[in-house]
Amino acid sequence: MSAEHDRPDLPDSLGAWLALLEQRHGQRIELGLERVAAVRDRMAAESDAVLITVGGTNGKGSCCAMLESILLAAGYRVGCYTSPHLLRYNERVRVDGHEVDDGALLRAFAAVEVARGDTVLTYFEHGTLAAWQVFADAALDVVILEVGLGGRLDAVNVFEPDCALVTSIAMDHMDYLGDTREAIGFEKAGIFRAGRPAVCGDPQPPVTLVEHAAEIGAALWISGRDFGFGGDRQQWGYWRYAEPPAQGALVKRGGMAYPALRGANQLLNAAAVMTVLETLRDRLPVSMQHVRQGLMLVDVPGRFQVLAGRPAIVLDVAHNPQAAGVLADNLGNMGFYPETWAVLGMLNDKDVEGVVSLMAGRVDHWRLASLPGGRGLSAEALAARVRAAGGKGDIACYGSPIEALTAAQGEVGDDDRIVVFGSFLTVADALAALKAARRA
Repeated sequence: MSAEHDRPDLPDSLGAWLALLEQRHGQRIELGLERVAAVRDRMAAESDAVLITVGGTNGKGSCCAMLESILLAAGYRVGCYTSPHLLRYNERVRVDGHEVDDGALLRAFAAVEVARGDTVLTYFEHGTLAAWQVFADAALDVVILEVGLGGRLDAVNVFEPDCALVTSIAMDHMDYLGDTREAIGFEKAGIFRAGRPAVCGDPQPPVTLVEHAAEIGAALWISGRDFGFGGDRQQWGYWRYAEPPAQGALVKRGGMAYPALRGANQLLNAAAVMTVLETLRDRLPVSMQHVRQGLMLVDVPGRFQVLAGRPAIVLDVAHNPQAAGVLADNLGNMGFYPETWAVLGMLNDKDVEGVVSLMAGRVDHWRLASLPGGRGLSAEALAARVRAAGGKGDIACYGSPIEALTAAQGEVGDDDRIVVFGSFLTVADALAALKAARRA
């Protein structure tokens, strides 16, 4: 591919490309498939890889990482596209478990630019097509694509999955997806395909999701009905029926160590991932040894990530009530800590009160951070909403997550813990600061 050599006017660095895409399209989110599909067809980037699409409100990143880790352990060549990133854009596009380098992204961005002509693409749409170009060039066995927002009208949905997974359905992005769980469920179900397996990791899926799968003839596997898990403190086991809905022989896989990802909710994710692999076993056979190895090695920064040392620091990108409830439960299972210091920064279109109400019982001190941009909520505005939602303890406001984290580190006791949450931006800022401090 030599598109970048044919257009000397194109950016010559990844940073310049990202800046161009940011400023070119004022509205970062514009749902719809026509423009993306048209550019995809002009690109003619083909791949014979098995394609797995992963959507859902929470748990998408964890499921993508588990699938990637297991399939790599089984010896397959794997491409994985996720979003957003924490520290580097390259995190979004991985081949064989490694972030692709700037050069590969520059060539792919240029290929999309040449193919798009006068078609206007958003930042996410351009990046999604570029990731597909990278994967097509790499001759992979499997490609895993994470939905950015919703499903039905998300850019990722222009590609045809061999299996689609919806991890969970909860209230988030209501301005785009609807203000009821049923409306959101319909949007998530848009990634399902006729005659192909569709997995739902939510044990209580909206009726709209179930009905849509039936209408198009997708083979829908539902957690708790067609597959599930059980276990004790030492190990866990997986079960599934031969075919949905809950029919045929019962298949069991036992004696598995818990996934390396922390949190009780990860078994829900792992069981859904196991089901995806079971539905694709004729094309992607995976042994239980590879499953165990993959789950033991999986790692996703920012998802209930507990850093080593004292005081304990927990990083979690939880930014909606469902995720906050899981975070609160996971904090409760960590053991005793005299006091918990929250470093919180959120966007103004999120359910701040819903998040805070679920975390209020776990937090003794609030260190609030302003987030940048038009969607960023100021620390002062956040403080009022924290109080209104029942947040107890003292509250202090800071200009950024780094400032809020630094303040908390200066006050916290060695046996206490700090939990950083509320947004990818909050966690990314804190993580960058922590890494810089360790290098110093």
